[in-house]
Amino acid sequence: MNKKKILIVSRSFYPMNTPRAFRTTELVKEFARQGHEVTLLTVKDDELHVPFEKEHGVTIKDLGDLKLKPIDSQKGGKVGRLVRKVLRRGLLQAFEYPDIQLAYLVKKALEEERGYDLLLTIATPHPIHWGTAWAWSEKDPIAKTWVADCGDPYMGSRLDTFNKWFYFKYFEKSFCRKADVITVPIEDAKSGYYPEFRDKIEVVPQGFNFDEVDINRQSSVDHTVPTFAYAGGLIPGGRDPRLFLEYITGLDRNYKFILYTRSRNLVEPFLEKGAGRIEIRDYIPRPELLRTLSKMDFLVNFENATSLQMPSKLIDYYLAGRPVLSVDGQKINKKSIDEFLEGDYSSAYSYNGVDRYRIENVCGQFLELQEREA
Repeated sequence: MNKKKILIVSRSFYPMNTPRAFRTTELVKEFARQGHEVTLLTVKDDELHVPFEKEHGVTIKDLGDLKLKPIDSQKGGKVGRLVRKVLRRGLLQAFEYPDIQLAYLVKKALEEERGYDLLLTIATPHPIHWGTAWAWSEKDPIAKTWVADCGDPYMGSRLDTFNKWFYFKYFEKSFCRKADVITVPIEDAKSGYYPEFRDKIEVVPQGFNFDEVDINRQSSVDHTVPTFAYAGGLIPGGRDPRLFLEYITGLDRNYKFILYTRSRNLVEPFLEKGAGRIEIRDYIPRPELLRTLSKMDFLVNFENATSLQMPSKLIDYYLAGRPVLSVDGQKINKKSIDEFLEGDYSSAYSYNGVDRYRIENVCGQFLELQEREA
């Protein structure tokens, strides 16, 4: 395939520790490794990103300063925290605060960009797409092909407790109408978008560089008690651990369950009953996390309450090489849990078609879409 000129727009990028940041970072690195001319528009940190540019042969441009700051709902006393929590939720619902500022920053930055083969915009946050739609002109296009990559649906999201307010549908329909292709990570996610745009939707899964993971997947660590872990966010009614925690804290047996999460509020109520068997740890860099997970007896996946989204952590779990206990947060399987605690992993999560998650194959899919639409 001929060398392409590629522009990627994303708020989430190295060294951020999120699935969307991993996606952007791996795509930038792999497109460049394949010999394409890659430019990234993001919030640039010269100290970190200038060395990244030199190492990988890419160009990183700054979207500009983020003047609207997130509201810290944990600051102050009990009343103050409540007020901030209500204010944060209200501003998010009404204005998509503070990420709405990205729409203007992206629009302004894209006014200076032309002549690309592929424009790839990555959400979340979705104002990345909204700003691109604002800047996009059929008469003077930024690129031959615009692909809008979506991790989660926006208006059709089922993980948030609150529905999006009606007027945001006009922003979503604008980018869906203008983009040549909309990509989602799994087939079921298509139903999270308006029916009139589903013929534009293609499935391109999360991509990972399998060769960068320095783990002996055949190795094991002997633990005195069953030791297992979970890594990622937790969501009430979504990736919900409470039934699982309630069950295992009621067991008369020893174990160690380590959760790498910042969703402490869903776990802390079980710490006392867990009597030292449950431990909460903060996030750590992904390479370190994978090495740590590879030393566990098994790993836990809390399933989404909707089939519209699949946790990208499942591929990290695959790379870590440990059996996975997949838990339905609405109805746990006590028999499977007991079997895992006894070292019987016969009901472990079964992977299917892992090679499609290789970053070189994922980049190939995007390039095929560009060729098709150009």
